[in-house]
Amino acid sequence: MKLFRSIVVPFLLLIPVLVFAAAPLGYYSALNGKKDADLKTAAHSVIRNFTKSSSNDAIYSGLPDYFRKTDIRPGTNYWWDMYSSRLRNAGSFSGLNREHSFPKSWWGGSTSVNAYIDLNHLYPSDQSANTAKSNYPLGTVDRNSTITFDNGVALVGYPVNGQGGLAPKVFEPDDDYKGDFARTYFYMVTCYQDYSWATKYAYMLEQNTYPTLSQWAVDLLLKWHRQDPVDQKEIDRNEAVYKIQNNRNPFIDLPELAEYIWGTKKGEPFSPGEVIVPPTGDPVLLSPVKDMELDFGQVAIGNSATTQLFVSGQFLQGTIKAQVYTADAAMFTASETKIPADQVCSENGYWLNIVYDPTTIGSHTARVLLSGDFGSCGVALKGECFPVPILSACTATEPTDIESDSYTANWTAPDGEDIDYFIVTRTRYTGANVVTEEIVAEENYALIDDFDGSDSEAYSVQSVRLGYRSPMSNVVFVEHSGISGVETQQPLVVKSFNGFIRFICSQPQDNCRIYDAAGRLFRFIDRVEQNLDIELPYGVYFITTDAHPAPVKAVVR
Repeated sequence: MKLFRSIVVPFLLLIPVLVFAAAPLGYYSALNGKKDADLKTAAHSVIRNFTKSSSNDAIYSGLPDYFRKTDIRPGTNYWWDMYSSRLRNAGSFSGLNREHSFPKSWWGGSTSVNAYIDLNHLYPSDQSANTAKSNYPLGTVDRNSTITFDNGVALVGYPVNGQGGLAPKVFEPDDDYKGDFARTYFYMVTCYQDYSWATKYAYMLEQNTYPTLSQWAVDLLLKWHRQDPVDQKEIDRNEAVYKIQNNRNPFIDLPELAEYIWGTKKGEPFSPGEVIVPPTGDPVLLSPVKDMELDFGQVAIGNSATTQLFVSGQFLQGTIKAQVYTADAAMFTASETKIPADQVCSENGYWLNIVYDPTTIGSHTARVLLSGDFGSCGVALKGECFPVPILSACTATEPTDIESDSYTANWTAPDGEDIDYFIVTRTRYTGANVVTEEIVAEENYALIDDFDGSDSEAYSVQSVRLGYRSPMSNVVFVEHSGISGVETQQPLVVKSFNGFIRFICSQPQDNCRIYDAAGRLFRFIDRVEQNLDIELPYGVYFITTDAHPAPVKAVVR
């Protein structure tokens, strides 16, 4: 059950009251009168620029600190985890992951793009649920088939007919959070409509700026959007994210927007009434948010961190002054002290560089004040400086869960060292070609889900702290399990029946693996023998044993 979802006033007949935090006057004015593709592109233009407090690596490392502002249950010190019902104290991030609810593999996995560190789709997530969710799309799990993960909140399994977009499985959140995830996905396909999606994972996506979502995805997300309306949790989180990165999720502020772009009001000019007030001509500073905080995170002595503060407005004249002041002002520098108002009011706004260059170890704070004909706006600056870390090499260990198209890379880290995350260097050798890629991992393992049978493959690992990397670990080579044929093997026959299969073999065989039609390991049996019956749900399966590694096909009806 979701707690703190609304504010209840007993004497008002127990009707939930949502306290909306309004966007600045004129923030969404560009949407007025637009429709369909033009409306979606207008929303894209409003939200695509946001302030990044530091480098992507530093922001990713510091996500738990941001989550303390965005994902704490009101009145408690517990994380608000939409992937499990377990209450974890926010004094520690143990047992949780930094979860890209919109999987990063869908845009190719790049860690240098804005989507990688966009808080509008990043949430703290139970580790086991995050692992089970993998990069599957949202969807409705078929309760009549095998459910591979169920913790009472997050559900992973095979999709119902018409959903999944050919994905092997889908992730279904709890009913209380389905609207939250739907509006998150609406935001992502609008903010990043100009991205190219990885073809392999385009389960819900199309390669275009409109509608970007495939039809089955539109139908599902609109259904969830309607069934689970915007609540106080989303409103509060939207405002907290806005104060951190200066952009908002318009589908939380303006829930009807989804209907105009994809739903029942498609084809109609967007006209939300009093929610958007037409500009009056008065000077308005839209970004940054007054009293927001730029947290530069943790920096090693001798290094610096740079952020770009997004400055935008309407009807401003003259220049905008920028001044850094207070005790630690010497640690922070703004690239400009006078900004032309016409640049601030342009379509692309103005990016003000601010550098944190600490000269002493410890915590440092300052403020940057923007002033002009709109009045003034102060932004807090915060950073922390540490000694340069000394890191030891990790030890890469043998892979586990090797299947036809995936495996888990494993390693151990030195005891007692502070580590932000790990970098797995994966090398594939195919004939004369060598392909190397780097994969970010938070735990001491990483799922490799595109093990495609190249000639050979290897991985090594480094730990990362404050942007510094440890020495490279040893290298581990990976081979496929015995799913490919060998020259000699013992006879194995598998007969199919309604709801089960029967093994016919002249002698017992060890380590039986039953794979589903997607090539994933469905069931493992230590030993099979003559006339052994195994119950299985409807589907196509491929069976191997150590003595018979060539797969045997079985169709259960």
